Amino acid sequence: MQERDIVNDVLAMTKASLSDYTKAISECSNQQLRGALQQLRGEAEQFQSQLAQIATQKNYYQPAGQVSSQERQQLKSQLTQAQGVGGGRMR
Repeated sequence: MQERDIVNDVLAMTKASLSDYTKAISECSNQQLRGALQQLRGEAEQFQSQLAQIATQKNYYQPAGQVSSQERQQLKSQLTQAQGVGGGRMR
């Protein structure tokens, strides 16, 4: 297996782990456990960021391009609307 493949696999696994941590945090009622999961997620985010930088430097990974402030605002509006439709707080 090539180094490039290993790096991309680890990036994909870390991304999946971040999603799992986020889901577990949102469903956790134990504050101690929630804090531990948040710490683990933070460490995983730092690891992912560092590995992505290395992968980018070696041309193993191409991050998404920059977006304009208009595109950013449009996405923000769309996400806000989506939260209003189905992403509100559960009662």
